[in-house]
Parts: sequence; structure tokens; C-alpha cells
Amino acid sequence: MQQSTLKIGLFGIGLEAYWEQFNGLKKRLEGYLAVVEEKISRVHPAVINLGLIDTPDKAFAAGRTFKKEDVDIIFLYVTTYALSSTVLPVVQRAKVPVIILNLSPGAAIDYEAFNSMNDRRQMTGEWLAYCSACPVPELANVFKRTGIKFYQVTGMLYEDAECWNEVTEYIEAARVANTMAFNRLGCMGHYYSGMLDIYTDLTQQYAAFGGHIELLEVDELAALRRNISDDAISQRVQVFSDQFEITKGCSREELERAARTSLALDRLVEIHQLGSLAYYYKGTGNTDNEDTISSIILGNSLLTARGIPVAGEYEIKNAQAMKILDSFGAGGSFTEYYAMDFAADVVLMGHDGPGHIAIAEGKTKVRPLAVYHGKVGKGLSVEMSVKNGPVTFLSVVEQAGGKLMLLVAEGESVPGPILEIGNTNSRYKFSIGARKFVNTWNSYGPAHHCAVGVGHISSKLHKLGQLLNIDVMQVC
Repeated sequence: MQQSTLKIGLFGIGLEAYWEQFNGLKKRLEGYLAVVEEKISRVHPAVINLGLIDTPDKAFAAGRTFKKEDVDIIFLYVTTYALSSTVLPVVQRAKVPVIILNLSPGAAIDYEAFNSMNDRRQMTGEWLAYCSACPVPELANVFKRTGIKFYQVTGMLYEDAECWNEVTEYIEAARVANTMAFNRLGCMGHYYSGMLDIYTDLTQQYAAFGGHIELLEVDELAALRRNISDDAISQRVQVFSDQFEITKGCSREELERAARTSLALDRLVEIHQLGSLAYYYKGTGNTDNEDTISSIILGNSLLTARGIPVAGEYEIKNAQAMKILDSFGAGGSFTEYYAMDFAADVVLMGHDGPGHIAIAEGKTKVRPLAVYHGKVGKGLSVEMSVKNGPVTFLSVVEQAGGKLMLLVAEGESVPGPILEIGNTNSRYKFSIGARKFVNTWNSYGPAHHCAVGVGHISSKLHKLGQLLNIDVMQVC
């Protein structure tokens, strides 16, 4: 799986004139900045800390350094009052999102101790160590007027879990944005004919997420299958036995056919350095291609489980959504509405093809299908439910005019009967009820596919949208 190349820029701010006036203030503020660096480094180690910036000359030099180091995000720790002219040059050249950390060293100034000081200069120095909120409106005004994207975290340096959770989520969102920026998405085959909702503008995908899109031929995968050894096939069949529950009726022949394709897929991913894949192909009239595409589900499920999500029906937008959820550590399985259960107030959702077996409730079953409904061929398929508990749904929505949007909902995967048809399918409950969820979700015009991951991570997805400049709408 791709290693993150995320680089975090960090600096504190101050006013050079203060240091001679207020003994010990600079050293104290530098100590606070070191605490911030240490806390950020626990989440992500690649932090470039440029220290306290307190003059325009230092600001220009810092701006050049951040640009040279190619930082992805900048944390601006407001240690005390500083002139905006000594701050703007630091962030202006980097052209990356800025998170303003408005962090007080304590919950409150000790007023009694403060007012009992008999030295006005000492009192002012103490106040300046607490006045991080003072220059934030000035910075916000200047950033707004100069087009600098910024977000704020306000809280305390110590003992403030809410504040530091916000910081952590911004770092995680930046890490996912970085992953998407360098992700190589393979597109193999062609669209499922007639599904107008899934057609997408690839250039818009580049504009929103970055990365690279590699258009692949099924013929290449079919050719790779011819060079797989019998020993390798036997070993992969054993992997299937370890990873899946192989149900009655799954013939050795079909398992070996799926194993051959699985090994060829691994090789295809290696050749093109893929981080995700969208595929669909009929293969009609070409025996090799039809044999390849009809034996692809188990191999694609293994890829999805190891951080290379695979979306069927050439659903490129949903491959992106799956990659986002997986990069947050939530999984990301391909799904769509299956039915509504009004008696239980749940929505049944699932899909044929590959599933994210790493987020399955129990062991994923492999079942033989005499026909792939609506598709060419027959063979083995997987049947699984997503782990019971909190889940998050994500859809990358292409709006009228082409701009992309993230559509998000949180719910619960709940136990109960499912459709045992050799597909992924689960039962989902929503805080607003099944009817309102379906109506509201549909009102935003998403494609009929979406991705589902474990855990409630909508707050992280909102931050990702901020960093990518993509609108995020949350249903529940």
C-alpha cells in the first residue's frame, strides 16, 4: 500500500520588539511551540518546524523554506500577538491550507496571582503569554482578503481532548488528501452500458483529487493469466480457504480459475502501481477475456482488503469514495440499495462482485452462481455483511456542471436476516429513519452506488472537503 508523503509545516508567531521588553517571554513561547510540535509528531512524524517568526525578513525566508520543502498543510500556532505583515509572507508562497491554532497555555489566567504582581511590565509579559486570541481576527481578515484558505482550532495547549482531536482529524484528512494526490487509479474495460449516472469526467477527478488515472485493457490481464504456474494457483487456492468460508458447490475447477485471475490481478497492480481499480467488461466473443472477467471477484476482494479498493461496473467515482474511506482506515465496500424493510425500519444495501472482507461481520462466504445477474458469465462470488456497529456512507457526487461534491451519512450496521444470494449485503439503521434517509440521500442526485466504511468519520470527511475545496453535504 502507498506510503504517505505528507509534510506538515509548523511555525509560531510573535513580535520582535517584545523580547527585550519582557524577560523570558520568548523562551516561554518557544517552549509552548515545542509542545505543539511534539503533539503533532505523535500523529504524523514529518513536521517541519520553523520556530517563532517575528520579523518580515524571517517571514519571507520561512515562506521560501515551506515552498522548497513542498509542505502539504501548515499549522500556524498563534503564540502571542504578531503583526499580520510578519505572518502573511510565510503562508502566501506555499499555497496550501493553513490551520490557525489559537491555543491558550491554560484554561484561564490566575487573576488573583496576576493582579497581585507589583510590576506592570511583568504583568504585561504574563498577559502576552495568554493572548493568542488577540491577533486571530487580524490574520483572518488579511487571509480572506488575500485568498489564503484557513481554518481554526481554538482551545488549550494542555488537557483539551476536543481541541487536539480536531488537530488530529485535520492531520488525518491531510494524509488522505496526500494519498489521493498520488494515487494511481486503474480503469479497466468500459462502462456498464446504460448506467448514465456513473459516467464521469476524468479531468474533473484530476481537478478534485489529483492522482493519476491509468486506462487499462482487459487483454493485458488475460495475457498475464497465461503465465501463472500450477504451484502458484494451488497456493492461492489455499489462501482462499484461509480468507474465506468456501461453501458447498464451489468446485476445485472454479477455485483454480479464480486463483489464476487473482494472481494475474496482483501482477497487473504491481506493473501499474495501482492504488485502486474500477472495472467492467463483457468479453463477449473473446473466450480468454470472458473467462478472465467472470473469475475476477475473489481476487478483487483480496485486493480491496489490502488497501487497493476495487469498484465494479466501472464506477470510477465510487472507486474514489472507497479509496478515501480505506485511507481513513474505515474500509470502504461497494454498495447500493437492495430493498427496504419497513417493519424493521432498515435499508438493505449491498452489491454483487468484490467486497471489503476486512470489514466483514464474520468470515466472508464464497458461493457458486450459475449466472451473474445482468452480466455475462457465471462463477464464484462473495457474500458478506459489514461489521455490526457504526458505519459511514460516502458518495462522490458529480453535480450539474461537473463539479464534484462529497455526500455523507452516518448509520449503524445491525444484525438480522439478509438475502443469501452470493452478494455483499447488510441491514442499516439511520437516526432519521429509513424513509427520510432514502429521500434525503436521493435528493442530492448521487449515483446509485456508494461506499460504506466502519466507524463514524463524518467529521474527518468534512475536514477533507475543506482541504480539497470540495463541498460536503451530510444527510445524518
